[in-house]
This record gives sequence, C-alpha cells and structure tokens, in this order.
Amino acid sequence: MKNVLILGGTRFFGKKLVEQLIREENDVTLLTRGLTSDSFGSSVKRLQADRTDPAALRSVLGSSTYDVVYDNICFTPQEAEAAVQLFEGRTRKYIVTSSLSVYPFGESPKIESDFDPYRYPLPEPYPPKGDYAEGKRLVEAVMFKKAPFAVAAVRFPIVLGHDDYTRRLHVHVEHVQQALPLGIPNLNARISFIHSDEAASFLAWLRNSNLEGPVNACSHGEISPGQIVSLITQATGKQGNILSQTEDKHMSPFGVPQSWYLDTSKAQAAGFAFQSIHDWLPNLIKEISSQ
Repeated sequence: MKNVLILGGTRFFGKKLVEQLIREENDVTLLTRGLTSDSFGSSVKRLQADRTDPAALRSVLGSSTYDVVYDNICFTPQEAEAAVQLFEGRTRKYIVTSSLSVYPFGESPKIESDFDPYRYPLPEPYPPKGDYAEGKRLVEAVMFKKAPFAVAAVRFPIVLGHDDYTRRLHVHVEHVQQALPLGIPNLNARISFIHSDEAASFLAWLRNSNLEGPVNACSHGEISPGQIVSLITQATGKQGNILSQTEDKHMSPFGVPQSWYLDTSKAQAAGFAFQSIHDWLPNLIKEISSQ
C-alpha cells in the first residue's frame, strides 16, 4: 500500500485512476478545487485548493508527505515550478501527465528522445498560459531540470472512452449519423490513441515501476481517421460526408496534417503490456453509436 496524492482525480482517466488505486488498497488523497463532486465516499481523503495558488496549496498540505504524487492538471511552467518547490521533501516520486503534443507531426513513430526536456531552454520570464503543446514541453523541462525528487512524465496521445468529457470520438459518430460535413485533411494519417481504462492502468502501474524521465504510453498499433470513419460506417450503416476542409465547428478533432504516433518500447521493456487498439476501439464505436 502506498500513500498517494492526486492533483485532479474527479473525471475521465483521473477518476478511473482513483478507482483502481482504491481497489488496490492505497491511501488516496485528492486535491481539487472542489467544483466537481465524486463518488468515492470515505475511500479517499480530500483537500481543496486551486493548484494555481501556491500559498493555498502549501496551506492545505500542511506537513503531509506522500510516497507518490500524480499531477494530471499541470499545464504551465509556472505550475511546474511551484510544484517543484512545494513537493521538495514531501515525495519520492512525481508522475506528471504530459502529451504526444510535445512532438512534431511526422511519418515515423516518436521515441522519447525525439523531444529532450533536459536540454530544452527555459525562457525567462516564463510565458503566460497559451499554447497547450508548448506548455507541456515547458512543464517537462522545469520538472526534469529542477525537481529534487524522481519524476516520470507520461506522454499520452488522445485518450478515448465513454466518459471523455471532450466527446472527441462521439463528435465523429454524431456527424456520420446526422450526415453533417466532417473535415479531415489527411484521411491516411497514422495516429496513436489510448482508452481511458488503459491510461488509468498505466498510471497505477507506474507508481511501482522504476521508470523515470519521459515515457510514451498508448495502445498497441495505429489507426487513421479514414479507418475510424469506416468503423463508424460499419456500426451505423451510414456513409460519412467527409471533406478535406470545412467550417471550424465541423473539423475533426483527429484532423492532423501528418501521421502522429508513439513508440512504446521503453514502457514495454519495463514490463507494461499495452492492449491492441483494434481490440477496443471498434467496440467503443459500436457502443457510442447505439446510445
């Protein structure tokens, strides 16, 4: 059993991570703004603070220490800098959720060394919150250059599931069902994805692993937007109205200009076995289509 703190654990794969850690009998504390209710009852402890307010964070944490800290909501170098200072002496391992977005598009699978946060320059002063991808690059750079504790940065691709509050896959299904135009600039781009259950399982597994540094995590195999539309057609019996360009509100969230996918050799060599995307995505599409 480990004493675990989770920053952001009330929705999507963060919620599933909490559920798994509870099942595995860990001592779990949630730190949130208190804006979203949860169903964990007395199985977790709760702290309430805005993570963008370092003084409030320090106040609610008091003298608490944790074996592992999960940070699912770190988006800026300012937040990373505050976390480095706050958790010095409070934890042995810090697991921050990063993103495939740290990598450029390209036709080859991305390995961890394709973006090196240890050598990435830190601007002075830090920029205001803006571009998501650059924010994640700077979060990693701050953590790996400055943290006195072990850090792992999990580079997830797009995470899918019934509970995806952004409804990225749902949008595709609805567009096909309603014969709405769907803008996809490159139907053949190879893309990585991961299911929210698998994302949670990987994060839970990582707390007991010796892995540090950047680590890619996605389901085995890639799939293109064109293949996804074909699966939706099979599930719904309707053909999609696919255009290379249309109004912004009808552009696909998967509409990347080139392939964008991950190599997970590092995580697999450490002992994690990823599912095949073809084992879960067709079923997820069928379930969403029938709702």
